[in-house]
Order: sequence, then C-alpha cells, then structure tokens
Amino acid sequence: QVQLVESGGGLVQPGGSLRLSCAVSGIPFNMYSMAWYRQAPGKQRELVASITSGGGTNYAESVKGRFAISRDNAKNTVYLQMNRLKPEDTAVYSCMRPYALGPPGVGDGYWGQGTQVTVSS
Repeated sequence: QVQLVESGGGLVQPGGSLRLSCAVSGIPFNMYSMAWYRQAPGKQRELVASITSGGGTNYAESVKGRFAISRDNAKNTVYLQMNRLKPEDTAVYSCMRPYALGPPGVGDGYWGQGTQVTVSS
C-alpha cells in the first residue's frame, strides 16, 4: 500500500530531454522533502536532486543547470526534468521520501522501484 510509482524513463539521444515522474501514495507527502537518486553500472548511488516541502531545491554539481526537480502536492507527485542529457547520465533513477522530516538527502526512506534512463546515439 506504500507506493512510489515512477514513470518517464527511456532511451534518448545525447542533448535530448526526459521528464521523470514519481507518484506517491500510502504515506504522507506534502510536509516531506523528496529526492531523486541515480545509480550507474559499477558506480555508487548518488543524490541527484532534492526538494524541500517548501520548494527549495538542491542539485548535484554534475546536473546543475540541466536538471530541475519540482513537486505537485495536489497530485502527490515529484518530477525530475532532465535536459541536455549526456551519456554519463545513463543510470537507474529512483525517487525517495525520507522517513523523517527535515533536510533532504539525510537518512533512509521509502524508495521507488527505479526507472532506467539511457542516453545514447
């Protein structure tokens, strides 16, 4: 009954765009930060972007200026707009809601199943 359902992944050309969605149900949403993580083959999982309950955002340096995280509290959904995609953006992208209220990217939480993003010509 706790669900974080992701969509929007796929195969895109370098320089292209994708918009990921993560619909949250079964747990509170509005007062919590949300985050997007990614994990590429052979690499550690990394925090890509986060957004606070008030809409403040933070980004990994590698995606700053290209990605944008947003949320729609009426839909209990968090988005990740990805522009000017590069092959090194190829990874499984997962959304996460922390267990605890507070700053994003701290501690563990509820996870989505992950969606594959592949950037290739």
